Amino acid sequence: MVSETTCSLPSALRSWWSDQRKQTSALAAFGRLLALAWEFGRDSLPDRRRQRYGDIDYDWEHRVNTTGATVSWRARLLGLLNSPYQPVPPEQFHEMMSALALRLRDVSDFSQFTFIDIGSGKGRALLLASEYGFRRIVGVELLPELDRIARQNVRNFGKPGVTAAIELVCMDARSFNFPVEPSVIFLFNPLIEPGLRALLRRLERSLRQSPRPLYVAYLNPVLELTFADSSLLTKLGGTHQYSLFSGLVR
Repeated sequence: MVSETTCSLPSALRSWWSDQRKQTSALAAFGRLLALAWEFGRDSLPDRRRQRYGDIDYDWEHRVNTTGATVSWRARLLGLLNSPYQPVPPEQFHEMMSALALRLRDVSDFSQFTFIDIGSGKGRALLLASEYGFRRIVGVELLPELDRIARQNVRNFGKPGVTAAIELVCMDARSFNFPVEPSVIFLFNPLIEPGLRALLRRLERSLRQSPRPLYVAYLNPVLELTFADSSLLTKLGGTHQYSLFSGLVR
């Protein structure tokens, strides 16, 4: 489990600065930090908060709390240093999962697969995934505040025909041990580029050690070029909104 201390602002800032300095100069890193501070201030204005309530329809329908509008200032600031919390739009999730289902070569449905959401936040993607018959659903979230809300959402959520168990893990995804079973990995920009590269290296090691059917569904793929360095992840297709990859050990 990750403690509140581990996710403190000073430790997150030090980690962010270290990652930035590996990529660029101190001056450029400082410029990026100022840009984050400006974005945080702008995002704290009342009109921006009202805009964030635009994602609340799903919550009203299912009596859960997955909206980005109620995230605390601390979690929002930590999010800027890692990856800002943003709940997945249900229509985009369903479109992506339908496209993936058409491309599964291993089975005719998801019943033999485990769904793993990296950066699960308040758990909306986990709840949406529960409609697809996965044998198991796992959410990995760094921030204890969001993890606690996700656990409450799982307890509150109820939908006829949903049988998959939802498991929640609060930890740094870069240290997550991927289960050795057929899996669908879901990403909605949970990490900045250095963290995503570290996650993919860990996933590749797991695949080499235990070859198995594995797919990656990447929504809003702004860091898709990071996958180009992978020798095991092959792009299956996608749109401007998402990309689909399969894991193959040659």
